[in-house]
Amino acid sequence: MAHPIDTRHLRNALGRFTTGVTIISCVDEAGAFVGLTANSFNSLSLDPPLVLWSLREPSPSLEAFLTAPRFAVNVLAEAQVDLSRRFASVAEGRFSEGAWALGGHGTPVLAGCTAVFECATVSQQVAGDHRLFIGRVLACSETALPPLVFQSGHYRLLGEIL
Repeated sequence: MAHPIDTRHLRNALGRFTTGVTIISCVDEAGAFVGLTANSFNSLSLDPPLVLWSLREPSPSLEAFLTAPRFAVNVLAEAQVDLSRRFASVAEGRFSEGAWALGGHGTPVLAGCTAVFECATVSQQVAGDHRLFIGRVLACSETALPPLVFQSGHYRLLGEIL
């Protein structure tokens, strides 16, 4: 018989995996920008070009992403740590900071990122206490800036290997 996993222990162990930090953004049905900080982003397929991210089911932003036909994944640079914190909070007017513009595919895109992926939502499904979103990459860009990374509950800087 399998023993139940202690959720705090599991969370700590999962936190040892270093991830990049993103702001996922979309436009809701009323035309407002919606965004949140997420580190649950992964590449899924090159052919077709697919990416995957997840959002907690009780998130107040869930409805906007369920109804939005497109979303953007803005991969943050080290210098954007304050924006990461801002979009991880419930602060009003999150988009008043940062150089935001509507991208070519109708999604909010942030300037100064290490990479941006504009995506069409292909599917979404419930998986445990999260909703998985799969998007087809419609456009992407990248810049040679050091990325912001997150590990064990802290932001980290990515050092060079000598």
